[in-house]
Amino acid sequence: MSNDVMRSGSCLCGGVQFRVTGEPLRVGLCHCKDCRKTSGSAYQAFAIWPRQAFESEGITSTYGGRSFCPTCGSRLPSVGEDEAEVMIGSLDVAPTEGLEPSYELWIGRRERWLHPLPDARQFEQDRTAADSAADDGEPEEGREPYRKSA
Repeated sequence: MSNDVMRSGSCLCGGVQFRVTGEPLRVGLCHCKDCRKTSGSAYQAFAIWPRQAFESEGITSTYGGRSFCPTCGSRLPSVGEDEAEVMIGSLDVAPTEGLEPSYELWIGRRERWLHPLPDARQFEQDRTAADSAADDGEPEEGREPYRKSA
């Protein structure tokens, strides 16, 4: 194994544990209704890693594409074909080093008492497919939203 950074996390009861290796592809905040409901907070903070950088142990359940522990209900990483979306709050070490959000989604739903993150890209809704790989440039008018993962 390389000398990449390894981060670990788990659910509240410890029945599900996971690890991610290396740096994430991107880090963001989402203010959409689904993220607010599933987190019980005004927003959700997450980081996206390549699927091959993610490992887990334990039994998970899924609802609406979001994974959780069936015992304690904690949100867990949602794993797709290419990417794993990890909730920053589920990581074992806090505060997290090097996981500063570079963008915010669904900013129209952001609470007025929360301020935009300095230097973070602001998206009215979801990122677009063109934004998914490199986080370069603003989304263009007329592009289809991309919600494979945030």
